[in-house]
Parts: sequence; C-alpha cells; structure tokens
Amino acid sequence: MPRSVNHVASRAKRKKVMELAKGYYGRRKNVWTVAKNAVEKGLVYAYEGRKQKKRNFRSLWIMRINAGARQNGMSYSQFMGKYNKSGMEMNRKVLADLAMNHPDAFKAVVKAVNK
Repeated sequence: MPRSVNHVASRAKRKKVMELAKGYYGRRKNVWTVAKNAVEKGLVYAYEGRKQKKRNFRSLWIMRINAGARQNGMSYSQFMGKYNKSGMEMNRKVLADLAMNHPDAFKAVVKAVNK
C-alpha cells in the first residue's frame, strides 16, 4: 500500500511561516529552511521584547519620579519610602505622569507625603 502524506496540511504550515517571513531581506523571505529559522528567531525576540517593554517602562517611570522628587528636595528612595508609609494609592505610572505633566500636583503629593 502506498504511503499517504497530508500535503494540504504541510503546505498550509509552510505557507503560514512564509507569510510571517514577508518583508525579510534576501533568502530569509523566500527559502523555506532559512525563512523558518528567521521566523522562529523573530518570534523569540518578540516574546522577550514583550517582557523587556514592562521593565523599560518601569525604569522610565522611576527616572521621572526621581527627577520630580529631586526638584522638590528629596531623592526617589526617600520619596517612595515616605509615600508607601503615607498609605496613598497611586502606582508609579500615575506618579510619573504627575511629575512630568503636572508638576504642581506632584508638588502637592510631595507635601502630603512629608507631613
């Protein structure tokens, strides 16, 4: 009995990978083995990038809060220590936005924390 191979499924699988490789340079876009490796590597980078994005934004928020706190005579460490003890409930994203775009509101937060 002849061997049965599901060409439809294997072609669809290859087609899906080649679609993802669209826009790549050179053989990475049209040669199956090269494109498969490039797409796999790209998906790994995309996964890592989603994790790094969170780290980068947190670090950016900390820098902005630090700059705002230093303009009001405190370091980031001192500010966050007093802020956490004060019981106020704002996350770093909101505090960074206040420090950057609403310095008067951030100054009020610093004063409330110092009391």
